Amino acid sequence: MGDAGKPRQVRDYSATDEAQWIRCRVLAFLDTSYFDDVLTRKPARDGDLQIVAVVDGTTAGLLDARMDGVESTIETVAVHPDHRRCGIGRTLMQRIYPRLQSRGADQVHAWTRDDRAALNWYRALGFEETMRYLHVYASSADEAVGAFGMRTDLRPRGGFFHAWAEHEGALRAEFERVHSCRRFSKHL
Repeated sequence: MGDAGKPRQVRDYSATDEAQWIRCRVLAFLDTSYFDDVLTRKPARDGDLQIVAVVDGTTAGLLDARMDGVESTIETVAVHPDHRRCGIGRTLMQRIYPRLQSRGADQVHAWTRDDRAALNWYRALGFEETMRYLHVYASSADEAVGAFGMRTDLRPRGGFFHAWAEHEGALRAEFERVHSCRRFSKHL
C-alpha cells in the first residue's frame, strides 16, 4: 500500500502481460467471495477492451470489458492487494468509460458478489444495483446429493447452481456457501 504517489502507467493489455495478469487477478480475488475463481490462462475474447495498470514494472491492476450492442460489461476488474486504496481501480474505470462510449456503449454493467467493499466501491462510482440472483455451491457430497438427488449411475461430489433471490433464506439453511450475485449498472 501507499503507492499513490508512484508513477503509474495505464495501457492496453499485451499477450506478454498474461502471467502478471493471472497473478494480479488471483491475489486480488483471494480474500473475496470469488476466492475460487482461479484461472491458469487469461480468457481469449475477441473484441474485448483490456487494460492494465503498471506500477514499478508490475501489473498492479487490470480491467477487461466486453461490448454487446449499446451495453457493455466489466468482465474483470482487479487490483493487487499491495496496491489497494491508491485509486488504481477508479483510474481503470475512468479510462475505460470513454473507450466504451467510442464503441457505442451507453451503459456499463458489472457483476459482483456480496463483498461489502466491492458493493460500496461500485456505489461510490455511481453504479446502481439493477439485478440480483444467487450463486449456490454444494461443497460436500451430502449437499450435492441433496441438490441433485441420488442416481444409481452418478454420485455427485459437489455442484454450482444459480437460484432466484427469493429462495435465499431456504438455500442458506440448506447450503453452507451461498452468495448474492449482483449486477450493478451505470449510464455512460
